[in-house]
Amino acid sequence: MRKGKGTVYVGLSGGVDSAVSAALLQKAGYTVVGVFIRIALPGYPCPVALDRQAAMRVAAHLRIPFREIDLSVAYHKRVFEHTVSEFARGRTPNPDTLCNREIKFGVFYDWARAAGAQYVATGHYARVQTSPDTKLYVSRDEHKDQSYFLWMVPQEHLLHTLFPVGALTKPEVRTLARSFGLPNAARKDSQGLCFLGDISIQDMLQRELVLQKGSVLSEKGEVIGEHDGASLYTLGQRHGFLLNPHTPHTTAQYVIAKDTAHNTITVSPQQFPAHASKTVLTLLSTNWIGEVSDGSYLVRFRYRQPLIKATLTKTPTGAIVELAQPHYVPVGQSLVMYREDGVGLRCVGGGVIDTAQLQ
Repeated sequence: MRKGKGTVYVGLSGGVDSAVSAALLQKAGYTVVGVFIRIALPGYPCPVALDRQAAMRVAAHLRIPFREIDLSVAYHKRVFEHTVSEFARGRTPNPDTLCNREIKFGVFYDWARAAGAQYVATGHYARVQTSPDTKLYVSRDEHKDQSYFLWMVPQEHLLHTLFPVGALTKPEVRTLARSFGLPNAARKDSQGLCFLGDISIQDMLQRELVLQKGSVLSEKGEVIGEHDGASLYTLGQRHGFLLNPHTPHTTAQYVIAKDTAHNTITVSPQQFPAHASKTVLTLLSTNWIGEVSDGSYLVRFRYRQPLIKATLTKTPTGAIVELAQPHYVPVGQSLVMYREDGVGLRCVGGGVIDTAQLQ
């Protein structure tokens, strides 16, 4: 973590990671202001009142100013509506990465900087290096690393961002929380979707979309079962649908195609076609952090997914990425790219997957 003085606005979520971040920054000599980002959508179980109370108790314990900003409208318009719309189109967006770009390191970041903050800090598990240029690295705790969700953050915003717990493991954070006497030292980590509470993507879609049961098709186009709504499924999925009792199937069936217009999904006992040896992706809405050139990288399109060898070719509108293995990659999802250097595993950015083809 950078040493030095200056004013830093810390997003206090009510959780232990952001609380320890505030305490570490205060100890390092920064002027710390705690900010609770209030986001509450009607009908969703986000415990905003409890989170706010926990954040206020942390600020009081550390004797730092406490402020609050309500970004419910911005979140609904910039993140929630876009997410639901993408799923309705049969795509698979990533609301957490969008939330980081639009809310935490978008509206909140701009508000904090306009209010006089030299830096913005959060409890994310990631590391930023600013000299000689700005780079994003995975956290020391590989099981908690959140660089995957930060690829959309503009490089110029990372220049004024601090991640105090990025060089720590989760057990070390818990130990520090107790040593600082923080009132939320034993509070459990939040579950579910960012700002929506303990709820799954499927639960959210069942609330927001008019889903109807539809047909499960074989590769020959025969109706062999029933599903709960094509928008709920991703390619490669092998559960969540029912096959007819008389349909012979002694092995797992994988979703290999879906048609949201006709509300069908197609399954196969073969995860990939016999000829498939790689996957070619086109990316749009790319964001690069630091110097990024064409060449070999490690990538993932799901959080905590094992890294996949890939080749990047940048284009005027985005990029083409060739995965060295066949994968069913959901369009609309984030592809995040990494490369080892002398410091560690660096997140170089990524893009939104627009097309994916097995070859």
